[in-house]
Amino acid sequence: MILRQFLHSDPVAASYLFGCAGRAAAAVVDPLGDIALYLRIVEETGMRIRYVIDTHLHADHISVGRDLAASAGTEYALFAEAPAAFPFRGLRDGEALELGNVSIQVLHTPGHTPEHISLLVTDRTRADEPWFVLTGHTLMVGDLGRTELATSAEEGARALFRSAQRLKSLPDYVEVLPGAYSGSVCGRSLSGKPMSTIGFERRHNKAFRIDDEEAFVCAMVADVPPAPPRAAQIRAANSGMMAAAE
Repeated sequence: MILRQFLHSDPVAASYLFGCAGRAAAAVVDPLGDIALYLRIVEETGMRIRYVIDTHLHADHISVGRDLAASAGTEYALFAEAPAAFPFRGLRDGEALELGNVSIQVLHTPGHTPEHISLLVTDRTRADEPWFVLTGHTLMVGDLGRTELATSAEEGARALFRSAQRLKSLPDYVEVLPGAYSGSVCGRSLSGKPMSTIGFERRHNKAFRIDDEEAFVCAMVADVPPAPPRAAQIRAANSGMMAAAE
């Protein structure tokens, strides 16, 4: 297994490159910024990008996923029901993507946005159990994602509650690799530590601990921070509905 976590500061976000070195097969998740960063890593490690995946249509930055996929000669993927106006590989809940000895299971985890997915990753050279989960802006270290950027805050919160229960069902040892950390506009109480475990978040993440749906909805819709600048335009640009925001 090769895993690289990239921490970006403008905007605050995390992206990932991982895969099977033995089979030279990699995936890139939630890429942003200069695509040369990812292309350089695969060249240095002798790997080939098999999939470029966005966990959702972002509202805080312009995705470079399609550009990276085109440069790497590979597939760009989103959840199958994502409202995108361009061709992409549609991923379904429960679908498995293979990267040699590394396997990715797609989990539909809506709430932050309706099309949001998480990616549960297993390295079969280590164990048959999952090792980590890429949670995008659903579960982050210290909080869960805001819910009003693509639907009503309450509707998003109810979907997020169900997604949180699904992630809670994962073993405590599974590592959480989120798509954002402290300073991101997509959460309220985010930690500066950009990784955790399901067990630690189950015990210490205030929102993730709530087991009652009504209490959860009340907590998520209270004191919602201002939306990211041009959030609607950026999400529209990432969906192919309009040109990228200036």
